[in-house]
Amino acid sequence: MLKKTVNLFALALLAMLTVFPLLFRLLSYFSGIVIPSTDLALVNMVFMFTGFAGIITSGANRHLNLGAINDALPPRAKRVINPLRASITAAVLTALFLSAFSELFMIFESDERLWGVPLKAIFSILPIMFFAMTTIHIKRSANKIAALIGSLIGIFIATGPIVGIAYFLFKIESLVAFQAAFDLWLHLSHVLLWPLVILLILSAVFGVSIFVVLSGIAYICFSQGGGYVEMIPLEYYQILTDKSIAAVPLFTLAGYLLAEGSAGKRLLDVVKNSVGWIKGGPVIAAVLVATFFTTFTGASGVTILALGGLLTVILTGSGYKKEEAESLVTASGSIGMLFPPSLAIIIFGTTNIFSVDIFELFKGALIPGFLMAVSMIILGILRDRTVYRSPFSPRELAKALYHGAAEIFLPVCIVAGYFSGFLSLIETAAFAAAYAFILEVLIRRDYTVKQAGKIILKSVPVAGGVLVIIGAAKGLAFFLVDAGIPFILTDFVLTFVQSKYLFLFLLNIMLLAVGCLMDLYSAILVVSPLIMPVAESFGIHPVHTGVIFLTNLALGFLTPPVGMNLFIASYTFNKPIMKLVKYIIPYLIVQFIILMLVTYIPWFSTALL
Repeated sequence: MLKKTVNLFALALLAMLTVFPLLFRLLSYFSGIVIPSTDLALVNMVFMFTGFAGIITSGANRHLNLGAINDALPPRAKRVINPLRASITAAVLTALFLSAFSELFMIFESDERLWGVPLKAIFSILPIMFFAMTTIHIKRSANKIAALIGSLIGIFIATGPIVGIAYFLFKIESLVAFQAAFDLWLHLSHVLLWPLVILLILSAVFGVSIFVVLSGIAYICFSQGGGYVEMIPLEYYQILTDKSIAAVPLFTLAGYLLAEGSAGKRLLDVVKNSVGWIKGGPVIAAVLVATFFTTFTGASGVTILALGGLLTVILTGSGYKKEEAESLVTASGSIGMLFPPSLAIIIFGTTNIFSVDIFELFKGALIPGFLMAVSMIILGILRDRTVYRSPFSPRELAKALYHGAAEIFLPVCIVAGYFSGFLSLIETAAFAAAYAFILEVLIRRDYTVKQAGKIILKSVPVAGGVLVIIGAAKGLAFFLVDAGIPFILTDFVLTFVQSKYLFLFLLNIMLLAVGCLMDLYSAILVVSPLIMPVAESFGIHPVHTGVIFLTNLALGFLTPPVGMNLFIASYTFNKPIMKLVKYIIPYLIVQFIILMLVTYIPWFSTALL
């Protein structure tokens, strides 16, 4: 019953996020009616959606992690590591719950309301989310004793927030035992800062959720800096009520609705009938469709999972070798991050809002994205050993265009609407979600409304997983900026690195490593604020830096042995990672060459500005 209630709230919020931006726009455009606080209402809906999505993601055990490494460990090692993982996760989630509960009493005044709803009530979804996550983790854990011990550790390290909660609820000004425990934790967090941070980083390698690791590191850092750990839930709220972030769940929703319907097949038919008669026609189709879906879902892994099987069947059915078909799909999965309305670009621009404009970043990434797509097509064609190709048929092409016109129309509308300035980013995302729903349910009738609800729920853990990572990473990023780390890093680099070109080379090496070890959104939120000021000190255009950053991360997803897309492709195609790597290496080399061109020739990033 509780699960159904959470699902219904998530679906209702997604429906409102889809309908309201378009409704508000229509009212304003045709009647001049402007409803007050619409933007504030929309972003708070996203915040509430994140709370329910986070609970659903935990219930589905879908939070992003590097669990594939832990799965490969021998049983004896797992017997040691798994209880430790359970304990660390429970400790961090418990501490987050208590710090968010404490912040609930401080963040808003009781009379602050939005459309009659107290803002405190809206913020309360955050401690509820962390409490539910903690409960789900302990209940599901195979190491319940370790998880319960971890929760007790979480209470110990959250004694500061507990003292605050006692004061706000009961006006108790002093809890001697808790205050002594709080002072002890502050001392331990200072003395053991680096050992604890290293422990958390290692726990990520062995499968602890990325957002738990980031939040845990932020918690330790704030503790050793004075104990104001309530900044973490505050930063969760600040970033998740940013207007640009509101587009994340809507574009993800649109991508899932399209991927689960016949849109992929229709688009493939269009490309296949237009270029299928030439050498490499199916390759062109596969790359373009993979790029299209990654652009909307925001995660290349989702494209591989959703369309990898279909694209592979079409390629092999055209005479392509199975191994090469799988490697082409895997290598093409992340290219869509460089095309609008890429969620990666949206989050990068939001994170570095004072350094770079999202609109400019969209334009700057177009040529590098085009180069990446074309290079994958060319390499795929060169590896094509197909003997028989279907003859070109104007009739079949016309038929494919007729059946796929609505799917082709969607990206055209999105680009025209957003780049013309007619639609804002959230309006564009709402249009994409509404269009995909109407197209797949009412026009194509690929599935019923009830089935669409199930598909939408499948998109929620993806959006929820991304959003909680964004919140966690923002908390850590705030500490790093507040501690002056970007300025320290800038001074260090300027002292030891005098050449801009040497800096760019070192930047590429570092970002490739980051792309291997961190998910896309954590890397953007934690690392990019450190990189941007250093790059600016060398006179590098912010858009150029952003494009280098994103292109590097896309390549990092493919870099052996721990590139995230390799794990996902291994799962999708049921192949050992190293067997996939053998066929991916040529694509990896070509993408690296393009990365070098983009890095050392700024024109590719700035020509359209």
